[in-house]
Formats: sequence, structure tokens, C-alpha cells
Amino acid sequence: MENSNINSEEEKWWGDKHLELINGFWFMPFFIPGVHRVLAEFNPRPSDVILSSFPKTGTTWLKSLLYSIINRSSLDSLVNNNPHNLVPYLEVQVYGDHHQESSESSTHLSSEDTTRLFSTHIPYQLLGKTLESSGCRVVYVARNPKDTLNSLWHFVNKWKMGEEAPWELEDAVEKFLRGTVPYGPYYEHVFGYRMASLKNPSKFFFITYEELKDDTKSHLKRLAEFLGCPFAEEDDKEVEEIVKCCSIEVLKNHEVNKSEDCLDWFPTPYNSFFRQAKVGDHTNYFSDEAIKRIDAFTEEKFHKSGFVYGI
Repeated sequence: MENSNINSEEEKWWGDKHLELINGFWFMPFFIPGVHRVLAEFNPRPSDVILSSFPKTGTTWLKSLLYSIINRSSLDSLVNNNPHNLVPYLEVQVYGDHHQESSESSTHLSSEDTTRLFSTHIPYQLLGKTLESSGCRVVYVARNPKDTLNSLWHFVNKWKMGEEAPWELEDAVEKFLRGTVPYGPYYEHVFGYRMASLKNPSKFFFITYEELKDDTKSHLKRLAEFLGCPFAEEDDKEVEEIVKCCSIEVLKNHEVNKSEDCLDWFPTPYNSFFRQAKVGDHTNYFSDEAIKRIDAFTEEKFHKSGFVYGI
């Protein structure tokens, strides 16, 4: 098993919920068995595509975009399936205790010449050797830390347990800066994949949520090139159709994504994955003091290391 000895340390996160430490990163106990199995058993194929991300950084959107690039004749699948069921999480739906048996999520059983598409929140510091040695392609999406935290805070408070004991925003800011949030610390998570993309750009594609929002069409073409299935010049209408079908406005209005039913593998409703999806929405909730604190931390963690992003 690769780099996966559990440190005995655990820490309270929110309410009576705690996180456990694996090699410097915090995990909900619920996910740890699956994380172990991924590190011990997952053998990516060179043809595999892995979407990696920190939670609440645009994962749902990227799942729909990547699925649509690779399965261009299957755009209708987005109408009837939540993106998380089309692109399964390695540590939950594939190797976790709540693995799905449906045909949509059994891509790990597919033939050798099929492009398998998975997602994970496992940091590069744990999963990197597995990814590097396989030759698979990895797409990583990063999002401004303030919008990431804002989205995480709203998301957590939609969980069933959030209805009984809401996660207070001041506490959320404290925990985020300390790194004690699921899959945190955020800054180390982003930086791990950022450095991998600089060292190996042919296999690691690093993109920010903000640049993708700013020019989705151009970056969709870049992603298709990276994935080895580029669009021809005359395919502009197809590109525009994918951008439209994967937009938050369209996705959130499908019946499956409006549902208040909870997912089979996590206690949150389908509709909790579709909120504002706006850049800068944190300004509607965060105090000036909180913004200054996060910006100062971002400057220390990112800017001083040469990654000018997040402020």
C-alpha cells in the first residue's frame, strides 16, 4: 500500500464529526477504507482519464464536460443521470463500501481499449506514484480558496446533519485555514497537482475554475486535445452544444438534479450539487475580516511559492 499508514491523530471538524489524518491530509472516517483500497489496488491503464480535485471546486461541472468530450454521442446521458453517477469516485463508488453495481459506474470492468473516466479527491501526495507510473492522463481543477470554502460551507449545511447543527461560517473559516476540512489542507492539495502539471504537462492538465468560466469553449478544446480526441475546426457547433448542455443552468433543471432524494453513497440530496456556480459569490457571505485573513494566508501559501492565484 502506497503512503497510507494512518496517523493516530484525529481532530474535531464540525459538531460531533471528526477527521482522521493520513500522511498530512484529513479524511472523513467514512472514506478511509475506500482510500486505502484505491492506494492498494487501483492500477490505472494508460488510456484512463482521472479527474482530480479538492471538494467544491467545480467537480460536478468538469465531470459533465469530460464525459461529454469522451462520449460525444451520449449527451442524452446527462439528462437522466447525475454527473457523479456517470463519472464515479474511485474512493467511494469504485473501491469504497458503497460501490455501485450499475452499468454506468462499472467502467472499471470495461475492455482494455475503452477510455475509463474516474474522479477522486485523493491528494497527489498520496496518489501521485500510482498516477505517474501508469501513464494515465489527469485533469485537475482548482478554484479560488474563498469561493471553494463558500461552496463547501453551503454544501455541508445541506447535509441531513447540517439541518440539526449548522456549520457556522466563522468556524468554517478557522477550520479551512488550519486545513482541518475533508481532504484538506486545501493549499497543499492544490499545490501537489500544480507541481505535477509543471513537471509533466503531457499527463497532468491543471486548470482553474475561473479561467474555465471565463472562456469555456476555448478550454474545452484544450481539454479535448489533451485527452487525445480533439475537435476538428468544423466542429464548432458540437463544441457549443457541449458547453450549453453542461452549463449549470441546463444541468440543474434536469429532473434527476432537482431531486431532493439522497445519493446512495452519501447523505446529501442530488440538488445540493447545483447552487450558484458564480465566481466571487463569497463576497455575499464573508466579512471583510475573513476575506483579508484568507487572502493573507493565500499570499503566504501560494504567491510566495510562485503561484500567483487566489486573491
